[in-house]
Amino acid sequence: MVLFTWSAQGQISKVVETPVPFWFGWVLGLITSLLLFFSVLLHELGHSFMALHEGVKVRSITLFLLGGVASVEKECPTAMGCLRVAIAGPLVSLLLAFIFLRSVQSFDEVSPILSNLFRQLGSLNLVLALFNLIPGLPLDGGVILKALVWQLTGSQRKGIQIATASGVLLSLSAIFIGSWLCITKGGFSGLWLLLLGWFGFTASRSQRQMLTLQKVLIDLNVSSASNRRFRVLEEDNPLSKLSHLRLSSNDQKSLSDWVLVCRSGRWIGYVDDQALKELPVQHWSKHSLADYTKPLNELPAIGEKSPLWQAVIALEKSSEGRLLVFNLAGLPSGTLDRVDVGEAVFKQLGLNIPKNFLELARLQNNYPLGLALPQAVEVMLSSGLLDRNN
Repeated sequence: MVLFTWSAQGQISKVVETPVPFWFGWVLGLITSLLLFFSVLLHELGHSFMALHEGVKVRSITLFLLGGVASVEKECPTAMGCLRVAIAGPLVSLLLAFIFLRSVQSFDEVSPILSNLFRQLGSLNLVLALFNLIPGLPLDGGVILKALVWQLTGSQRKGIQIATASGVLLSLSAIFIGSWLCITKGGFSGLWLLLLGWFGFTASRSQRQMLTLQKVLIDLNVSSASNRRFRVLEEDNPLSKLSHLRLSSNDQKSLSDWVLVCRSGRWIGYVDDQALKELPVQHWSKHSLADYTKPLNELPAIGEKSPLWQAVIALEKSSEGRLLVFNLAGLPSGTLDRVDVGEAVFKQLGLNIPKNFLELARLQNNYPLGLALPQAVEVMLSSGLLDRNN
């Protein structure tokens, strides 16, 4: 707001020959700035109302230095719906530019100040529309390009890849041209172009990283990440055996490992430590594990062939932050926690995380190095790349 107000307040000296109060220029600059931000809001409302028309819920609208963004619950499920939502904003800006610029002639004779105000707003809305139509993500033009490629190829992911690559190329071009203008001519235009290019390049780089992470979560399955962090006891063992198992654990984390119960080599359930807490120590040897065995289906579980993105969702739903992994025969084959998933993702990306970082994350039951996998999966679901039920 301050930047645009400062930029607009100096315009009054160019259209008024007689001296005007100092405060009048700043008030006029503030009005211009507010109307510009209102124009950006209308631009985003164009996206929002079209999204609602397509059956997509809009969560919020955020205005910032380079424009605005409408946050939606999910993307349109069809390419043409996505295109209509993307193009609605620039069309609103073009309509505003037409209205403001047509009003200039009407006020030329009446009020040069108002005429100049409308000229500025018309030009800024025209720039806003044309800038947003640049074919590179995350701009509207990039979304339009993505939708067109999606429509032609039938692949939404292909559309995202091409639109992202286009955004990188255009951003690097803007950085190069802006740098050249700053060096040779100086002034605000080169710096502004450099800033826009850097903004676009950063956004495109984030998009590329997200695409890589999404591909890993889709390609890898649970079996590639699972470990065997459970213990096994026969059902005829006394409760004191469970106590000895806990006391013999070498590290703090293994104290909470699940203990599965077998009968003659067949899985029948699991047992927790609740009985040890309820019964006196002298009764532990008189009661067997069979008396306190619970069914395995009470534990949060997942199949070993399920993709990792499904495991991320299941982990977030699990109160313990871990899952029991079943093989194709329906038998327990391992366990999975957030650290297992994070380590598998990093390895697929060619990164080896030091063991002490992994152990710290396991103690905290977090993804290593704060890896934002739940947010990545949410983006995949909201963009329509995944089906929550598959």
